[in-house]
Amino acid sequence: MSPAINYQKTTLKNGVRVIVAPMENTRAVTVLVLFGTGSKYETKKINGVSHYLEHMFFKGTEKRPKTIDISSLLDGVGGEFNAFTGEEFTGYYVKVATAHFDLALDVVSDILLHSKFDAKEVNRERGVIVEEINMRNDNPMQKVMELWNALLYGDQPAGWPVAGTKETMAGIKRKDIIDYFNKQYVGDNAVVTVAGNTKDGDALKKVEKYFSPLRPGKSYDKGEVRDVQNHPAVLLHTKQTDQTHICLGARGFNLFDPRKYVAQLMATVLGGGMSSRMFISVRERKGLVYYVSTMCDSDTDTGSILTRAGIDNTKVEKAVATIVSEYKKIKREKVSDSELKKAKNYIRGKTYLGLEASDDVAEFLGGQEILENQILSTEEILKHLESVTPKQVQGVAREMFVPEHMNLALVGPFEDKSKFEELIGEI
Repeated sequence: MSPAINYQKTTLKNGVRVIVAPMENTRAVTVLVLFGTGSKYETKKINGVSHYLEHMFFKGTEKRPKTIDISSLLDGVGGEFNAFTGEEFTGYYVKVATAHFDLALDVVSDILLHSKFDAKEVNRERGVIVEEINMRNDNPMQKVMELWNALLYGDQPAGWPVAGTKETMAGIKRKDIIDYFNKQYVGDNAVVTVAGNTKDGDALKKVEKYFSPLRPGKSYDKGEVRDVQNHPAVLLHTKQTDQTHICLGARGFNLFDPRKYVAQLMATVLGGGMSSRMFISVRERKGLVYYVSTMCDSDTDTGSILTRAGIDNTKVEKAVATIVSEYKKIKREKVSDSELKKAKNYIRGKTYLGLEASDDVAEFLGGQEILENQILSTEEILKHLESVTPKQVQGVAREMFVPEHMNLALVGPFEDKSKFEELIGEI
């Protein structure tokens, strides 16, 4: 049995939540700072501003005026550092050898509290982000995931690309970035997680020293997502590719719905690992794809289950039909006790392996806190999964895999979606 993750959670006077998780069997420490904001908190005019702001934090502070002043410090100690923007939270992390813990805190707090947002850098970075958008558009595996959200949620924040579009990038001004920063980067909206070889008492004092200057305050909330569908839906992105990439699945459950555990196990049975149903039927037996997997995606207000695959252009209809047939089968026949047990053991193993490093532990703890305002232990999560029965899996499958909930996003050399609509409607 994996040892429990020990941690201490404290709230500073300015509202910042601090989580410290000491880890003895490592020589590293990770500082992860999360803010509860992302693309779902944007308006159409400034779609992409969360991601734009994330980039700008690395462009110079009062103490470290140039990008290289920031990066050279962390490169100089062999540290890892980066940032990421999602739909509901944005994160900044530094991972270093324990001896450089103070440096990690100093740098990450400096960029978040004292960035200059220089006008020249804002305009320069605009071009960088446009190239990032171009890169994503040229990568079908990434593009199809963007299409998936657009298909499910349409013209609202949940359906817009996290990085924005070239059009919105052209319109976002420096003032827009600073206004967004002032509204969202406040104490009540921040979680600082420290995981690694450090003493919890000392770590807390140091975090307080560096992050107590963060402005107190409450951020503004995101709007409600319109999550309605009454017929099978297909979204095609016509592109001349050597391989067609798809996301095929159904609407699912949000983070607060207990059925998410059932859906997660069902996704594992269907497409988790090289002995899963999808891998065997779609790849091994029929040779239709190179990659295929099934996953659950859950946010605070939305959720879905989807199978991703890269398919020979001449065999797309056959592959779609095969995936649909596996969805139909799990509705029709109960999963055996042994197959469900294997899925539970698969998730248990992946969970333990995924918490070996300090950055993994920081993300596990901080991610739960920022999204759910609570932290479940690994054993609490696995206990929920362990209680799932074959009957529950079949019940959720029958609830999810119905024509009016089915969706297919596709990037490939196709223009007519009628045949695909017919195929996914045969669920």
